Amino acid sequence: MCAAPRFPRSHRPWDVVLVTLPPAVGRAIDRAIGNHDSGPILLNSRGARMDRHAATRRLRRLADAAGVPITSPHPHMLRHTFVTTMLDAGVDLGDVQIVARHADPRTAIAV
Repeated sequence: MCAAPRFPRSHRPWDVVLVTLPPAVGRAIDRAIGNHDSGPILLNSRGARMDRHAATRRLRRLADAAGVPITSPHPHMLRHTFVTTMLDAGVDLGDVQIVARHADPRTAIAV
């Protein structure tokens, strides 16, 4: 009898998952942070912490400006895109599962 591989389950908010970012993403984050040493990085139009509604509006505007047809944009789409891109690039399913913090590899495949 062969045991199925077990992957770490990391669902607690204080668990840290380190992800190597592409240089362009690192530069964008550095620009967004600027001189901030505390507080929220993503701000809404009033300068307050961006909530999911403001993020959805911004995603819709960015998609429209880029000419990307998205019928129902929402920030979680970016997570789906991240996982799908990793799988399409041939990243090992176990690694994708860990980075996406999925307890079951079938969840990463279903995305």
